[in-house]
Amino acid sequence: MFEKIEKMQLLGMGIILALGLVVAVKSATYNLQRDGISVTGSAYEIVQSDSARFEFNIATRKSDRAQAYQIIQKQIPEVVAFVKSYGFEDSDIELKASSGYNSYKYNANGTMTNEIAYYNLSQPIILKSNDVQKVKKISVDIQNLISKGIEINPMEPQYYYSKLSDLKVKLLQDATTDAKERASAMLSATHNKTGSIQSVKMGVFQITPVDSTSVSDMGINDTSTIEKKVTAVANVTFRIR
Repeated sequence: MFEKIEKMQLLGMGIILALGLVVAVKSATYNLQRDGISVTGSAYEIVQSDSARFEFNIATRKSDRAQAYQIIQKQIPEVVAFVKSYGFEDSDIELKASSGYNSYKYNANGTMTNEIAYYNLSQPIILKSNDVQKVKKISVDIQNLISKGIEINPMEPQYYYSKLSDLKVKLLQDATTDAKERASAMLSATHNKTGSIQSVKMGVFQITPVDSTSVSDMGINDTSTIEKKVTAVANVTFRIR
């Protein structure tokens, strides 16, 4: 009788193990079907800026505000004439509101007093043009006005590319294609192939000088160079089949 009970127990354990094995096989098959491969693809293109902006200030220091203002007003026509000699039109030139502040005298102990030493006045001028080479040239030559007694404080010219939105769409497509090619190359060794896309995550764009290797989690938007490198990244997960 005990032999029969033992055989029944062994038979029951065998059935349980067999069912467990079936469930495990089904589970493994299900996970395999859901397995995917995640790959990062990238694409870039070199572009030439098609517009530029250059800002500089005419500056002066005089004993009072009125005198400083008169000097600036006399210098503006001369500066504008210089700018126009480079081919800029009135529509390319923008005069912003001037701004100024007082500088105060110091006593023998090096402590600042309430007595005004002179007034500083600055007149911003902005140039805009689609001729980026013209903007680049004047940004270098503008200092020649110093020889005429005009104090100039130039800023770095900024260069822009107007077709960036369309380019971003194209680069994202190219980056996704690159990701698929990478995934296919990796899977070929295991005789598997890429299936449908499970997910796509767009990375930030890096707009940098051509020879730059800089990257940023927030993205880079370089305006300091005429020639730029626009890079797109796409993180893609493919099903494995």
